Amino acid sequence: MTKLTAILLSLFLLILAVHAYSQDMNPEAGKLYNKGNSLLKAGNYKGAIENYDKALAIEKDYRTYYQKGVAQKKTRELENAKSSFEECIKLKNDFSGSYNALGGVYFQMGNYLEAIKNFEKVLTLTNKASIQKKVKKNLSLALSKLGNQELTNGNAKNGVDYLTKAVEFSNYDAAYLSLAKIYSELGEWDQSIAASEDALKYRSKISKGGPYYYMGISYKGKGDNDKAKNMFKKAKGDVTYRKTAEYELSLLN
Repeated sequence: MTKLTAILLSLFLLILAVHAYSQDMNPEAGKLYNKGNSLLKAGNYKGAIENYDKALAIEKDYRTYYQKGVAQKKTRELENAKSSFEECIKLKNDFSGSYNALGGVYFQMGNYLEAIKNFEKVLTLTNKASIQKKVKKNLSLALSKLGNQELTNGNAKNGVDYLTKAVEFSNYDAAYLSLAKIYSELGEWDQSIAASEDALKYRSKISKGGPYYYMGISYKGKGDNDKAKNMFKKAKGDVTYRKTAEYELSLLN
């Protein structure tokens, strides 16, 4: 499962719940809504959108806008999906699913600040532990993206702030690795080592080479060459860090 799929997974977990509430709609709109849901489930996204549009022409309902947005997102009509989720919110501003969905669309569009705002809104609207856990992971991913953008743009302080907040929401291994890297570049050796250790502890997607490499850099910075050598030896087992780790070892031998 890709990171993006994981971020938006909770959108689809809500589909069945929304589907169940069509009984109080206008009868004709409800039939079109349910037909749209059946087509959405079958993967006929264009047909689903057509039926949602017909239902909306009869009755403006937040659930129909939500489902239409899900279908549009599946066809990568991100601007249209954004508009549908926004219309959903206008009709029912306490529906947490719409904010989560909108946050996911903004994430796909690369607008991480708006994604974060919407994910944070979800946390204020639901106390359900399973949803909160998923949304906190979404927040961690968005904050990590934003933090790395800041680092790329030379804004170390902002980058560290965003990445630190990211790991407060979820123990995201890549965020810890980014922190280990920037701390090593800033000469904050102990923080780099701690972040590297957390990257290894919570490792899910990243390889081991990065954390070992930045620990090696940090131990070298602290003047502990024996520990630095040990870390660089471990790091060179990772093809991504092999050449740089071997170079560092050559300097220490």
